[in-house]
Amino acid sequence: MKFTPLIGLEVHVELETKSKMFCSCPADHFGKEPNTQTCPVCLGLPGALPVPNQKAIESCMKIGLALNCHVNSQSKFDRKQYFYPDLAKGYQISQYDEPFCSNGHITLDSGKKIGVERVHMEEDTGKLQHVVLDGKKVSLVDYNRSGVPLVEIVSRPDMSSSAEAKEYLKKIHDIVRAISVSSADMEKGQMRLEPTVNVCLESEQGLRYTPLAEVKNINSFNYAVQAIDYEVSRQIKEFESTGQEKTETNKTTRGYDSVKKITFLQRTKEEAKDYRYFPEPDIPPFIIENELIEKLQREIPELPEQIISNLIKLGIEPKYAKIIYANPESLEVVKRYQEDTEVDIAKLASLIANKKINISGDVKKEYQKLNKTGNTNVEELRVVIEKIVNDNPKLVADYKAGKTNLSGFFVGQAIKETKGKADPKTLNKLVVEFLRK
Repeated sequence: MKFTPLIGLEVHVELETKSKMFCSCPADHFGKEPNTQTCPVCLGLPGALPVPNQKAIESCMKIGLALNCHVNSQSKFDRKQYFYPDLAKGYQISQYDEPFCSNGHITLDSGKKIGVERVHMEEDTGKLQHVVLDGKKVSLVDYNRSGVPLVEIVSRPDMSSSAEAKEYLKKIHDIVRAISVSSADMEKGQMRLEPTVNVCLESEQGLRYTPLAEVKNINSFNYAVQAIDYEVSRQIKEFESTGQEKTETNKTTRGYDSVKKITFLQRTKEEAKDYRYFPEPDIPPFIIENELIEKLQREIPELPEQIISNLIKLGIEPKYAKIIYANPESLEVVKRYQEDTEVDIAKLASLIANKKINISGDVKKEYQKLNKTGNTNVEELRVVIEKIVNDNPKLVADYKAGKTNLSGFFVGQAIKETKGKADPKTLNKLVVEFLRK
């Protein structure tokens, strides 16, 4: 029997805005005194009306454009009903059937395209704190985060390994940071990862699928990998034991224990009908003009993939290009010297990536010290090589007959003739030119 994991990802990204999604409360909630950044709107008090944050909506569209999505000409907000303590009003303002962006993709290094189904806008929830007070276990709610602008990026289940999922997530992370809409600091909860996993089982009886499981609120690429790998293994074992297949009603929500490195059941997953979506009555629909889309497209800077591609075109090895891109200071140094004829940019990038050059010091001086080259005057060296070639006609004939390793003899003679002051790389190139005449 052949097992193929089917992996989709929901990525939640907190946007960097001064105010929350639908009110004027500060959006910077991290580390603040609990419940000090709230108002009647984000607490859902009667009569309070939401006012959409324009910058947040435009940032959502920028993410969509950067992920090759189509920005829909018409969009709206919806009410998503569910009753948890971290949502004071008993529903979340989100988007259902008309998101701001849809039908995009991310291309992995292998060339495989991972579909992005939608990029939509919603408000974040509050945070629950489970503590013991007066000997009793209680849950406290901090509503500072409630109402913070949150973008949800939903992929198609196109990934078939945790390695592909990790690469996809890293690319998302790099992109949202590059376009300056979020710091995406996972330790602060600014980017949260939720893989949905099941397994396709192929046998002589045909294709069968294990039940879907969504793993919630992971805050690390490595934890996402561990959760996916565990879930794939668990589902295969469970199928072999029970034979249970995917149905419309047996999707589950699971948590991840990063200490035990296991997932655990939280609840049976709600379907869209359980959320009783309906259009948000307090916010009119949006008509997105082409002029706005073009403006936002112009504001998107060169994206990571293109920057890395340009570095590779300069002759820099792909692995070093990625390291250089990941460090803004290193990238700036490489850009500074890419037109310098005295610097081999590929070699410089290699030295920087391997931390053999202090980029805060005199980079060129260190580079020249590490890459001492001899005489590269082509005309002078040609005279030396021509004499050696003319003095050894038999060896030249042997070279042309197939003994190409004899080129080393001529290079050695030239180094001896120049008393070691010639650049070996230049000598080797010129020797081959002469011997091939």
